[in-house]
Amino acid sequence: MLEAIFTYKFMQHAMLSGLIIGFVAPLIGVFLIVRRMSLIADALSHITLSGVAAGLLLAQYVPAFKGISPIYTGMLFSVAGAFMVDKLRQAYRFYQELAIPIILSAGIGLGVVLISLANGFNVDLFGYLFGSLLSVTQEDLLRVIIASVIVVLVIWFFYKELLYLSFDEEGARISGVPRNTINIIFSVLVAIVISISMQVVGILLVSALITLPVAAALQLANSFKQTFVYAIIFGEVSVVSGLIVAYTFDLASGGTIVLVAVLLLVLILLFKRLRNF
Repeated sequence: MLEAIFTYKFMQHAMLSGLIIGFVAPLIGVFLIVRRMSLIADALSHITLSGVAAGLLLAQYVPAFKGISPIYTGMLFSVAGAFMVDKLRQAYRFYQELAIPIILSAGIGLGVVLISLANGFNVDLFGYLFGSLLSVTQEDLLRVIIASVIVVLVIWFFYKELLYLSFDEEGARISGVPRNTINIIFSVLVAIVISISMQVVGILLVSALITLPVAAALQLANSFKQTFVYAIIFGEVSVVSGLIVAYTFDLASGGTIVLVAVLLLVLILLFKRLRNF
């Protein structure tokens, strides 16, 4: 594996992208889980799938789109979906959780229709769905770096507001925190993380990388900051181990990364159970 990393550019791109995603995905996931909004990642991932399918469809029939990666249309759809979630949460003020299944259902329906119009599944779409080591290019790595820097800077700048909203949203609103604005910004960050993670983890599995390391971290952490540290460690271990296993046994990288994350969670749960005896 080490020889492959030093020999093949695609392995270098995949490993570096994976390490960055293993950092920012749990970083976003901590806030999502504490705010009990973990399913928003699933909703936006399905909207992203619709965007990728739309990009592939446009590439078939519009010459101007042939040289444009469908990741950009996926990102555009994901950000639009984030705005729609926020608007629906405002419309259903007493049933805000309805926004997520509405967007998720719309994403699945639109994605299936667009995939059928784009002549069904192909190798490219399969890679976007479940992750592919071979598909990560230098352009993808650069996109991951730029987007991740933006995500980290925004979280650092709005950390206090996000922390306040996570534990007491009504109190934050009364204190003058611009709740709606911060919620929109945060939803856009989730959309960005999903978009940049799709080629390494896959659209349908990226929500697992956002939530599973945090679920494991919550079993061990004694503070909010410790949750960040443990979640990022578990995220990085999942990505690195998953990529090594996927390359060694020629498996889909996304599924392998998620299975490693699940295994880590199970081992931690067993460890805590045995320790309590």
